[in-house]
Amino acid sequence: MDFKKILTDIARAIVDTPDAVVVEETVDGDNIELVLTVAEDDTGMVIGRHGRIAKAIRQIMKAAANTCGKHVTVEIK
Repeated sequence: MDFKKILTDIARAIVDTPDAVVVEETVDGDNIELVLTVAEDDTGMVIGRHGRIAKAIRQIMKAAANTCGKHVTVEIK
């Protein structure tokens, strides 16, 4: 499963400038770290009120990772 593509597609659907979405992936065994970078003006859209959207994105990614027996962490910059 391509977690980087999943996160990229989710982020591009949320932001105003989808071309500025960048996802960096670091794999260490079963642990996958994804760093999401968006345009400065779009950061609030990805985080949401009180972090609700960011929390939802992390939950979706963890659910997808559980189907493969992996552990995913998402960091938003």
